[in-house]
Amino acid sequence: MPYPELKAILTDIGTEELGHLEMIGSIVYQLTKNLTPEEIKKAGFEDYFVDHTTGIYPTSASGQPYTAASMQVKGDPITDLHEDLAAEAATT
Repeated sequence: MPYPELKAILTDIGTEELGHLEMIGSIVYQLTKNLTPEEIKKAGFEDYFVDHTTGIYPTSASGQPYTAASMQVKGDPITDLHEDLAAEAATT
């Protein structure tokens, strides 16, 4: 970001969004930490649980792990923000 005043705003936004991810991870952990093996199988978590136990591992609904490869970056801050907004709008 070539504009220092905007760099701080984007850093604040990114920090806030990571905080949301942390809260969601904590909620999922609290809801799953005391599951019995039978409950894990009944809920369909057995494949995930074998790999990650109660740790939070971000994946898509199809089970694909999150990677930064899904992010589009052109090098121009305005273009990148528009790309991000368009991608966000497409998922809602």
